[in-house]
Amino acid sequence: MVEFQISSFLFKIVMFPRRASPDSRITWIENRTEVTEFILLGLTNAPGLQVALFIMITLIYFINVLGNLGMIVLILTDSRLHTPMYFFLGSLSLADLGYSSAVTPTAMAGLLLGDKVISYNACAAQMFIFITFATVENFLLASMAYDRFAAVCKPLHYSTTMTTGVCARLVIGCHVCGLLSGSIHVGEIFSLSFCKSNVVHHFFCDVPAMMALSCSDRHDNELVLFYVASLNIFFALLVIFISYLFIFITILKMRSVAGYQKALSTCASHLTAVSIFYGTIIFMYLQSSSSHSMDTDKFAAVFYTMVIPMLNPVVYSLRNTEVKSAFKKIVLEGKCF
Repeated sequence: MVEFQISSFLFKIVMFPRRASPDSRITWIENRTEVTEFILLGLTNAPGLQVALFIMITLIYFINVLGNLGMIVLILTDSRLHTPMYFFLGSLSLADLGYSSAVTPTAMAGLLLGDKVISYNACAAQMFIFITFATVENFLLASMAYDRFAAVCKPLHYSTTMTTGVCARLVIGCHVCGLLSGSIHVGEIFSLSFCKSNVVHHFFCDVPAMMALSCSDRHDNELVLFYVASLNIFFALLVIFISYLFIFITILKMRSVAGYQKALSTCASHLTAVSIFYGTIIFMYLQSSSSHSMDTDKFAAVFYTMVIPMLNPVVYSLRNTEVKSAFKKIVLEGKCF
């Protein structure tokens, strides 16, 4: 009797395999489920808003790519911009382009084509690239603050302090920290079991949204990720705070109005970029998972994945006469041809 029941059960599995529902593509293995694909809900399901959002995001991404690539080309081609500050700025533009390009095309495809399915490996790769470049930008902003400290507080020793070797080591260190942070985040998130659902309440594979899908005990994973993110952010903020503390002390001691204004204008663009970047990141990530609202997270994510990378080259170019003159030079040379 038992053998007959087992045989009947196996016959049903072979002849009538269980089909995945449209919103849940799951492989059944050893009496448990294992997610092989995720479905991104996207920004909105309202048909009337999807076209408008697609046009807006496409425009933002076009300005982002044009601005950041343009900044990199300007820095590479104009010898007047071959200085430590612009070396860091070019690296910042590359990081902006990297983490926005990891996310924005996926959001655009979801809005235009309705293609919301992303494979398990692609989701992990997207998260890794995004976190790596975002962490690189985090430490680049700290490196740029140190560069401004050296320029304002030790102008006579600037050329010997910020040498090519020092700048290269700082940028390499930023990328190493980014790779480590990306590896830790992806390792912690994708070591969890996703057996509840594969529907991601987001437009890309972001950490809080993926954490919410897990059916594992994620307390230890949350602590690890919280400490890693906190260490990255607060170490960079500490460097920025100390650098600007000395910068403002030096500015207050200046007797020349011209020197005072020059020092402030030198730091204004960087301070603007720092305020925008860290304000959004702290709001987004340094919360417990229970306090996360996915709709609020998606709104904030649009800002830091798409808007901030677009704003950085605009902020630095509008307030920088050297970048403006380099751009005018390229335009005039183009007209000559």
